[in-house]
Amino acid sequence: MAEPLLQVEELRTYFYTEEGVVKAVDGVTFHIEPGEILGLVGESGCGKTVSALSILRLIPIPPGKIVSGSVQFEGEDLISMSETHIRHIRGNKIAMIFQEPMTSLNPVLTIGRQLTETLELHLKMDRASAIQRAIELLEMVGIPEARTRINDYPHQFSGGMRQRVMIAMALSCNPKLLLADEPTTALDVTIQAQILELLTRLTRELGTSVIIITHNLGVVARYADRVNVMYAGKIIESATAEDLYHQPRHPYTLGLLRSVPRLDQARKEKLEPIEGMPPDLARIPPGCSFRARCRFAVDRCAEDVPPLLPVGNGHHSACWEWERVAKATKSPAAA
Repeated sequence: MAEPLLQVEELRTYFYTEEGVVKAVDGVTFHIEPGEILGLVGESGCGKTVSALSILRLIPIPPGKIVSGSVQFEGEDLISMSETHIRHIRGNKIAMIFQEPMTSLNPVLTIGRQLTETLELHLKMDRASAIQRAIELLEMVGIPEARTRINDYPHQFSGGMRQRVMIAMALSCNPKLLLADEPTTALDVTIQAQILELLTRLTRELGTSVIIITHNLGVVARYADRVNVMYAGKIIESATAEDLYHQPRHPYTLGLLRSVPRLDQARKEKLEPIEGMPPDLARIPPGCSFRARCRFAVDRCAEDVPPLLPVGNGHHSACWEWERVAKATKSPAAA
């Protein structure tokens, strides 16, 4: 069996603040195969973005610190390698699309310069070749009149067009892994669909593996092969997208699914919001971190942290009462 492209093992990233130690990522383990699209889902503040930034060692130090764990990429540990070495990985073999294209693009440099800079650094292209490649990249992501617009600045592009530029920059060096952190934030629904279709098509054509970080369950349902659900710095469920939607085995996942409007439900069907708030990551309670919001909780949940264990073929859940969750899934509201 082929080795995974990326293997993350027991990754822990903490932030040391005046209020205490914030355990933003607390023992995360997952992998991604070549050519696979992996969804990373959860509420804001659950550790999705910090996980991605930890992979590329972009955590601000201080107050952040990667405390322990390993990130194996093509047989090399990204956590222990030198800063010089990982700079050759970033943007070259592993690229990232950040949440806000307006703040991620440099406002005082033209779009062309921001594209050619990466090409010259990683692919050692001369200026003329880099400019020609930059024009091809803009055309590839659907920017009209690319030869002219390459000289424009970020503020001269709409939000959707800036996101297309970000995709072009991320794919410029044909990376093997792309981290897409909320790639459609602040875009309207029709533009979101266009961007996601474009991203999926291009990465499939290039054979690039993708980690899509989002809180939008509709995105992962349509585009992801597998899904990891995060809560309070941990992965609490992992499965194929199909299994996760039809057979959730964690109460948090079930709650997320039941709180989203569905076109196949009757109009009178009420949504079921998840009560309460996520825990303070600087003061995580003992036992299961979801216990205070969970209607399946039992006494054991207050004492023992449930490990991520297999509950089916390729399906894992961190819940002591996953069998009760499975029975509840069969109800019409979760069908």
